[in-house]
Amino acid sequence: MTKLRIVVSGGGTGGHIYPAMALIQRLKERDLVDEVLYVGTEKGLESKIVNNAGIPFKTIEIRGFKRKLTLENVKVMQLFLSSVRRSKKIIKEFRPDVVIGTGGYVSSAVVYAAHRLHIPTVIHEQNTIAGITNKFLGNFVDKIAIAFKEAQDQFSEKRKIVFTGNPRAQEVATIEVNDRLKDFDLQPDTPTVMIFGGSRGAAPINRTTIEALEKFSKEDYQVLFVTGRVHYDDVIKKIDNLSLNMDNISVRPYIDDMPEILPDISLIVGRSGATSIAEITALGIPAIFIPSPYVTHDHQTKNALSVAKNGAATMIPEADLTGDLLYSEVNKIMSSEEIRNKMSVASKDIGVPDASDRLIKVLTGLVK
Repeated sequence: MTKLRIVVSGGGTGGHIYPAMALIQRLKERDLVDEVLYVGTEKGLESKIVNNAGIPFKTIEIRGFKRKLTLENVKVMQLFLSSVRRSKKIIKEFRPDVVIGTGGYVSSAVVYAAHRLHIPTVIHEQNTIAGITNKFLGNFVDKIAIAFKEAQDQFSEKRKIVFTGNPRAQEVATIEVNDRLKDFDLQPDTPTVMIFGGSRGAAPINRTTIEALEKFSKEDYQVLFVTGRVHYDDVIKKIDNLSLNMDNISVRPYIDDMPEILPDISLIVGRSGATSIAEITALGIPAIFIPSPYVTHDHQTKNALSVAKNGAATMIPEADLTGDLLYSEVNKIMSSEEIRNKMSVASKDIGVPDASDRLIKVLTGLVK
């Protein structure tokens, strides 16, 4: 099979960047890439992540539109047009076989420029609710790859849509149980629930977990409570005043290599971002989702409902979250191996452990 020259673009949040990185990694594993170029922004999170991975990286300057009518959008449009010109120059110099955008404003200029240059283009939508960039690009690209089947209603040209899942799923699907719980002073052979509010942590999740910790500490399962670095010191001060049996409680600020510990976890409590769901369902881990109400179009709630309707998870709206409710929902699942097994089977049923390979098939199909 011919090796690809590929331009990848996506930025702003990890949810756009990590699927792109997982795709690149899988292309390299299969020896299907000749050269890869990542196009992002200098100030975006992608700049740090991509450069740290040693992947060739170029930047354009672009900003997102304001949702309200404002003169600022005139400047944003001018910046978009100049970023399209810059993207065309980059693409002409690199001469890719195919260009893929994984979301974020930066991908709008790059993928649109590739379309104008008659180069095959693909976008990847990770969420149930398509972002504004991908809705715009859906009118121009050759293929629209989606990770949730509900997303197909967001695009008018159904013939372009291919269900691939999220490449992060395949990245974690082959990870096996490795007794890493010992690194957190927990027992490897004891059922464990991990409570995690995302990379920065989530104050409402932390607050209600603290409220429930005394009850958790009396149970025969373990709790790994990941607070987020910015919240850790405050959490430690608060739990110092509690009467806890710390033999089955571990409180940590962050876990650097989160995927490595996932196979050892019996239940996950946390946000319902697209990347998290891809990883959880690839491994078949039961979940309790507490969607962030602060994201665009409330897409985390839609993501959580998509998984919950299949019996793979339950959902607690943040507005309803209390320590007693959190303890009750966790205890219901952790007290029954039968419930966990049923949820695990349902989770695996909707997981896509070959997501990267599915997306690669779309890319190579366009090049052929």
